[in-house]
Amino acid sequence: MTEYAWHSDPSPEQVRREWSATVSALPVGTRITGQVVGRQPFGVFIRIDGVPNAVGLADIGSMPPSASLPSLGAQISGEVVWHTDHNHEVRIRLSEWIDHS
Repeated sequence: MTEYAWHSDPSPEQVRREWSATVSALPVGTRITGQVVGRQPFGVFIRIDGVPNAVGLADIGSMPPSASLPSLGAQISGEVVWHTDHNHEVRIRLSEWIDHS
């Protein structure tokens, strides 16, 4: 797996089918934990613990200048800050980024 690997689990169909349940389970303000499963130049994708068909994204727009993206496989914690309905992503602000603010 390369540094900028793309996640494939869950499938896009699973994510779309479970979107309403995901939003209900993870309202804005919910504290989450999970694992970085994809790393892209624009942010990291997160497999959120306890919500297997959710796709979390911590993007660089919420990253302080002094912070860096966590590595692939890193265990993270953070807070749900938004839901993007058009692509079924749960936007996350990482705890380590909050501490750098």
